[in-house]
Amino acid sequence: MDWDKVRIFHAVADAGSLTHAGEVLHLSQSAVSRQIRGLEESLNVTLFHRHARGLILTEQGELLFEAAKRMSKQLEAAAAQIKDSEDEVFGELRVTTTTGFGSLWLAPRLPHLYEKYPNLRINLMLEERVLDLPMREADVAIRMKEPSQADLIRRRLMDVNLKFYASKAYLEANGTPATAAEMRKHRLISQAPSAPQVSAGAAWVAPFIDENETSLLTVNNYFGILQAVRNGLGIGTLPDYLTVDFPELMNVLPESASAPVPVYLAYPGELRQSKRVAVFKDFVLNEVIAYRKIMRETQ
Repeated sequence: MDWDKVRIFHAVADAGSLTHAGEVLHLSQSAVSRQIRGLEESLNVTLFHRHARGLILTEQGELLFEAAKRMSKQLEAAAAQIKDSEDEVFGELRVTTTTGFGSLWLAPRLPHLYEKYPNLRINLMLEERVLDLPMREADVAIRMKEPSQADLIRRRLMDVNLKFYASKAYLEANGTPATAAEMRKHRLISQAPSAPQVSAGAAWVAPFIDENETSLLTVNNYFGILQAVRNGLGIGTLPDYLTVDFPELMNVLPESASAPVPVYLAYPGELRQSKRVAVFKDFVLNEVIAYRKIMRETQ
């Protein structure tokens, strides 16, 4: 099978049209079309259903597309390892983590990494969906639970607890609740029960949401909750790692907290020799050590 034709087929299937694939590949539409016809003739199958709205893969096309995706990911991994054979650390490293942890803990610390490795390019992908590391949707993940895939190298970084926080101005204006019953009279700011979040946090805050008598604001990520809390809107549920960078947050109802949420760093075993992964892992571990030290000193 002609790999060049398969490469062009992969681009067409990914783009959904000959025109868009041609733009990506820097080929004319007619040249792309000829390559696809040649591949179909060599396999004696139809790979696309063609209609006015674009191209849709046939069953045989789906099979070839999945195989082509796997081959593409393997080639990307090989290219990464070849680049990492050089002494200099450079190139792209795709890091995925949650919106809250990535924007509120990781991103503020990245200047320390770039100071040492200015030629490194971090592609930080913040979303609640768990990306597939073995399929190379990302190179490194920081997750709020232990990864389940057996072929991943993982390292437990820390434990996080969800707690109640408010601004000093809000508490001065509205009083500080001393019991769970008194929390009912305050505006609660939390993730919605239906929002993607760690189960420990959802289970802990659910009774407070159910019993709230005053007002409720739900936000689908912790960055939004933090902004509402800092602006005096109410009492919010936030991860305790924020107290290092936002010492003005006041812990309300200190005896109440979620069960510990483990934070893991993980990456595919095939990247164990990658210098980019190694320097990123060392950077995160050093930042965690510094974070733990500050947490100990402030408790």
